[in-house]
Amino acid sequence: MSPALTYLYTPADRPDRVAKALASAADVVLVDLEDAVAPARKDEARDNVVKLLADVTRPVQVRVNHPSTPWHDADLAAVARLPLPAGVRLPKVETPEEVLAVEAVLPGRALHPLIESALGVERALAIATASPRIASIGLGEADLRSDLGVADDAGLTWARSRVIVAARAARLAPPAMSAYPNVRDLDGLAASCRAGRALGFRGRTAIHPAQLATIRAAFLPTPQEVSRAREVIERVAGATAAGVGAIALPDGTFLDVAMVEQARTVLSLAD
Repeated sequence: MSPALTYLYTPADRPDRVAKALASAADVVLVDLEDAVAPARKDEARDNVVKLLADVTRPVQVRVNHPSTPWHDADLAAVARLPLPAGVRLPKVETPEEVLAVEAVLPGRALHPLIESALGVERALAIATASPRIASIGLGEADLRSDLGVADDAGLTWARSRVIVAARAARLAPPAMSAYPNVRDLDGLAASCRAGRALGFRGRTAIHPAQLATIRAAFLPTPQEVSRAREVIERVAGATAAGVGAIALPDGTFLDVAMVEQARTVLSLAD
């Protein structure tokens, strides 16, 4: 299976939008019961999830409400009625115990904790390794900005790197970036994606279908990157067959095992 690059949020209280998201080009659809749904519409949204995702076969995650809210238990009961392709997205996780409590209610279900506070960032590795059912971790940057009192991306750099390192240490896929809030600023979105890719993120959540193509383009390898990756693989294969140890590219760069693995990742994404 190809790595997921695009994740599209859709509010569960809008069945028309859920249907459009399921039919969209997004690799994963994120059906939201939490922030995108007003308290008065939580029950309606939950009923929609059960109806609309009853026969889902494409990758889907349902973001439930936090355990501190009155809706959490009913959210989990609704997710339990869905087919197993539907994973559960856990907001504002700060302890491994929060993950384990959900796993006890939803055994066999893929778990996707979101880290959205300073305490969660500090415990990122413990959260990422809390259960073998954890399929990914992610960063919720809107809440984290508020918790840290930062106004720009510079204040999030360390937290972003911390979550990326925790995911790798836990042998998880690279995390996807948090959503870009300005749906009309596609140039800004592209630049932000490139910066996130350089940090080690893979893919991004979107809040509007218009963002999907920009996100995908930013995280796919460029033709130059693909060409270089193929050259790395070919030269290593040729040197190995010839019994040569040190290998250098025409630009003078010496190759090592890490560069070979990186080249394989590039080709995997391109394919």
